[in-house]
Amino acid sequence: MISQFYRRYSVTILWLVGLSFPWLWYQAEQMPANNDIETWLPRETPVRLLYEEFKQDFGAEEVLVIGIPQELVTSKLVEAFASRMERLEGIRHCWTPDRMTARMQEFGVDEKDARERLDGLLTSKSGELIGIVAQLTDWGIKNRAQVVEDTKETLTYCQLPLESVALTGAPVIVTELDRLGSQKTSRQFFLLTIGISLGLLYYSFGHWGLSLAVLGTALWGIFLNQTIMCFMGGEMNFIMGSLSVMVMIFTLSISVHVVSYYDSAHKEGHPEPLTAAIVESFNPCMLSTLTTLMGLISLNVSTILPVSQFGYAAACGAVVALIVGLGITPALLTVMPHCMVRSVRYRINFRWWGSQVAAHRGLALGGAAVLLGITFLGILKLEPSINPTEFLPRNSKILSDLHRIQSDLTNVDSIEAVVDLGGEKLAFMDQLQKIRTIEAKIAAHPGVRHTLSLATFFPEEMPDSTMAAARILGHAKSYSGEEGFVAARQRLWRISARIRHDSGLNPVEVLNQLTEQLADEPLHFTGLTPLLKNAQQEIFDGFWESFTAACLTISIVMILSLRSVVAGIVAMIPNIIPIWLVFGSVGFLGMPVDIGMMMTGSIALGISVDCTFHFLVKYQAAYRNGASSKEAVLQSLEHSGEPMLDSTLISALGMLALCFSSFAPTARFGCLMASQMLASLLGELVILPAMLCCRPGLRRQTAPEAANEPVTASKLESVPQIHPFPAELPAPSRRARAVAR
Repeated sequence: MISQFYRRYSVTILWLVGLSFPWLWYQAEQMPANNDIETWLPRETPVRLLYEEFKQDFGAEEVLVIGIPQELVTSKLVEAFASRMERLEGIRHCWTPDRMTARMQEFGVDEKDARERLDGLLTSKSGELIGIVAQLTDWGIKNRAQVVEDTKETLTYCQLPLESVALTGAPVIVTELDRLGSQKTSRQFFLLTIGISLGLLYYSFGHWGLSLAVLGTALWGIFLNQTIMCFMGGEMNFIMGSLSVMVMIFTLSISVHVVSYYDSAHKEGHPEPLTAAIVESFNPCMLSTLTTLMGLISLNVSTILPVSQFGYAAACGAVVALIVGLGITPALLTVMPHCMVRSVRYRINFRWWGSQVAAHRGLALGGAAVLLGITFLGILKLEPSINPTEFLPRNSKILSDLHRIQSDLTNVDSIEAVVDLGGEKLAFMDQLQKIRTIEAKIAAHPGVRHTLSLATFFPEEMPDSTMAAARILGHAKSYSGEEGFVAARQRLWRISARIRHDSGLNPVEVLNQLTEQLADEPLHFTGLTPLLKNAQQEIFDGFWESFTAACLTISIVMILSLRSVVAGIVAMIPNIIPIWLVFGSVGFLGMPVDIGMMMTGSIALGISVDCTFHFLVKYQAAYRNGASSKEAVLQSLEHSGEPMLDSTLISALGMLALCFSSFAPTARFGCLMASQMLASLLGELVILPAMLCCRPGLRRQTAPEAANEPVTASKLESVPQIHPFPAELPAPSRRARAVAR
């Protein structure tokens, strides 16, 4: 039935794949990129809700910080550049040292005092850089890449060389992350993945035609999955950059098993080898895809949007891979029925390997237990981390510009203190003095480099003249709302604190200490730094929650499919141990767990279970047919060892290609996934066979037990009936009847 279907429709199926390939490719390229820092932060948490309230009260502020060498400009050129920047659609306002000094002078601050207040904000004490801060409009926030490009064009127009100017800020960093995480940038290492996969397919199949065809259908599945994501409103981000490789290894893993089983059935002389291959592959591939889905969907427990998006997108990719592997690969085998030539392949004697594992099973399991104990200490050392600047390449000009701005001008990282004076009915000057007192406490912290509030623009002492004081207050009321320092009718006051990076304290530690020191003041802290602190904890909690959810759901699937609680638990142990070993090593090496790394445990667990299903299906069949546990292990390794090894190597080396990416999250994700895939060979080829070899054989009845057992109707039915005569005698002939008469 199956073979007949493919003999009739294989050519049609392959024509449809080929004709739709260019269209799917084009649609997949249309997926937009979005690496906005706020999307990496937890959703629907109290800290995030507090930040959203802050943006509603004071506005969503994103700024460009531009550092221009002092020797390249004059005050007139700086003002001309700032005026030209304000003409851009994406720029709301520009602050220069002269403009901020003039604003302070309007409020009665002495010029010398005003210049001193700008040190560490818009002017550097070394005098090497002049700082310009450009605030973005709402349109500019939505079109950051265009604003950054327009800024560079304005610098060029003003004859300011880009290589000498330092340009940084959230818009610049997000734009660069969008570029690094885009499909265009990912294409380089993806081509390397394609080359590695093609070489491994040829090594497995020994036939270039089939290898290229299987790889082509895998690419078709990748573009199909991306097209589906694009139509569903998905966005490309730095995590999604590895989705193509994920779908490829899913597809190739299934295709390798189908081709291997087809080859075995063909060599055994099966009348319908294609039917035999599909039937033998169907159950383990379906179950392994189901467990992969469980592992990927478990990522949805995370409150970080890109993580949950990747879980759904990769789950869709796993379904597409199943369709391609079990649906299109048989069509290729139908049009190329005699292409399984393995003359170039070095064959491994898996039966001998199984015998060695069985003979030394105690040593293997004992060594695994010791490794688990050691790596447990490493797991206790795991720490989360999220820092967008760490995602940039080390030789990036954007990163060097950021360091240059931070060393000579100001820091990009800030903590926003929102002081609520609603419960205190104070005059404006009393409010100003209250804010100044709180600001002084914040500025006194060794981890704070500079503070800025509405009080910064006022003199330390107000003039004695009533008219002068009234004039200053009139200016304050007209500017306070515009500049975003006061909100809710002067009930909420904002103090921005720039973090110092040379104090030995990270922003999270500074935030914790400030929160403790100012616990008695009517304020709360918000901004990206508290959100990043909350995100770090969410990463760590999400890692354990998603991995635990994946373990539980996959274990249930294992138990139900194997119809045994013990067998399900035994099957999970060899898949969990390699992941445990890899993350323990990560802890010993002191590598922090970032967003991409936190997903690898659940994903690797779902993938590695694939080979376990193929092994156990053959093992149970042999064991139930009367083979000893050791013999069943040997038969399973002899039957499934090669496709298990091939699919795992393709998965590991395909992921290893991601390590060549200049984008740190992609490289870390690929390195950790490849390590876990290679470590899974330890579980599949050593730990699982060793555990099963410890299983006793099927219990057989002895003669005395059989003699004493009561005879039941069911037993009688099962006993073969032996008749001395045929059940029906032949009819007597005519001559016999005549003799009888």
